[in-house]
Amino acid sequence: MKKLLLLLAVTLFSNFSAFSQYKMENVSMTYGEEITEEKGKIIKIIGETNNKIYALGLKGKSDYFLKIFESKAMKLISNKPIVLPELKDKDIDFEEIVILNGRLYVIGSVYHRKDKVFTLVGIEYSEDGKLSNNMTTMFEAQVARSSDRGGFYFKTSPDEHMLLAMHTALYEKEDAMKYELKLFDPSLKPVFTNIEKVSYDDDKKDFEFTIADFDVNAKDDAFVVINESYRDKKKKEKVEKFQVFAFKNENGYKKDVIDINFTGKEIINCKMLSTSKNTVQLVGFYSSVRENGKANKELKGVYNATINLGTNTNDNLKFNEFDYATKVKLLGERRAKKGKDLKPLYIIHSIIEKNDGGLIVISEYRFVYVGQKQGIGPLGVQPITYTTNEMIVTSLKPDGSLDWSNVVAKDQSATVTVASLNFFGVGGGSSNFNVALGLSIPLGVMGKGPEYLSAIPIYKDGQLSILFNDNKKNKGITDIEEIKSLGNYNNAVPTVFVFDDKGQISRKDPEEAIKNELVIRPGIYYRKNEKEFLIYASRKSQDKLGRMVLQ
Repeated sequence: MKKLLLLLAVTLFSNFSAFSQYKMENVSMTYGEEITEEKGKIIKIIGETNNKIYALGLKGKSDYFLKIFESKAMKLISNKPIVLPELKDKDIDFEEIVILNGRLYVIGSVYHRKDKVFTLVGIEYSEDGKLSNNMTTMFEAQVARSSDRGGFYFKTSPDEHMLLAMHTALYEKEDAMKYELKLFDPSLKPVFTNIEKVSYDDDKKDFEFTIADFDVNAKDDAFVVINESYRDKKKKEKVEKFQVFAFKNENGYKKDVIDINFTGKEIINCKMLSTSKNTVQLVGFYSSVRENGKANKELKGVYNATINLGTNTNDNLKFNEFDYATKVKLLGERRAKKGKDLKPLYIIHSIIEKNDGGLIVISEYRFVYVGQKQGIGPLGVQPITYTTNEMIVTSLKPDGSLDWSNVVAKDQSATVTVASLNFFGVGGGSSNFNVALGLSIPLGVMGKGPEYLSAIPIYKDGQLSILFNDNKKNKGITDIEEIKSLGNYNNAVPTVFVFDDKGQISRKDPEEAIKNELVIRPGIYYRKNEKEFLIYASRKSQDKLGRMVLQ
């Protein structure tokens, strides 16, 4: 099997026709010319179609720009502000921007206080960045009140042909949550709609309801994963309802309910992966449960559930405890010997389907610290620190059991300052109901530091590599006890942890830090296919769009 060795000893290979190209052993990074138009830093690479690359820029708090690049030269050819029209004399707020079957849409929302309706609309952009005069209403969600209007969430199909959108909102007086799911075709016409309302029962102790994940596959089938749990005080046991709702194209989008049955454990989180084998893979963390039925909440290990879409059954369910070696790296030898579990501060970063049919689950330590508010009333601001530290890499066999696990040692953080009222609009949930889909870093703070954090996982020819920014003083170090924090991310150097088929790590660093080298922003990338990525890199005020190709 050909090994992918990502040697990030970045050497200048050539400089011609406004390109800068960096050649590495099995990876090449080619950058376009410097982006001199200062209207908005890139916060999202939307995609590539019709020989153009589209990106979203943000300047200030809410001034969004559509940036259009010529594909071959990656040269900026247009940078226009996204000016959304009014709807019923109300300003439309930017929500998302997507490409569907080569057509570009900007999506926005507006709340009508009098009618208590939260509206979502889509407006098409032409290839040259002109906003259409036609507006498509996607949602008109009736809500309880302004503060409980909820939020919208989006997923595109693997072929970027369909858009799956969800709205969730609380009804606190009714102790309920309502969520509405819609699938849209490339013209933003709804293919199906499903509305659910989940009520809270006061007799159920420790009740929690979570919309864990949702997805759309290459067959235009839609899925929702829900996890409802409570403690039966009389029986002294934990009751878990862990289900997948499947809406299949071939069945006219009739709702199928697929149960995942188990006892004695609690699901902490879940991520979904639709595969080419007509299955859906669910992975996440679980915790143990005490004899009185209370969950310990700390992370015991990683589970894997395989959903067979042909039979609508859970064919396989495995719970894999973290092994001792992994716990030593994360907790230290003393705590590992005592059998301590991990704090619930890890999210599922990504899932990769291996060549043998197994999975690689990459999770990341992520913590958000909200500092003390400064200023008075709506003019107040708050510092928010995003921390993305070590990553746990878990390789699972095709049957869901543990193959190997290891830890990527990194220590990263970035602080941004935001308007205090804006921050609390992010995410969604209460003590009883929550939407796990809202855990990602919001677009509004990208471009200010968090985009330098986290990592880009790369899988080719059966080999996993993880690329991230690091402190140059950590060269050659893989021990989590010895690493230094990233520090100034503008001075970061790229590094890659390469895993062999037993999970052993070899670290590849630049031979020496190159002065004025571009720094990749791992939080902003677009994966075209398994061999090609669109990336974004910068150095102080210098910004470039790039293409990373695995050879």
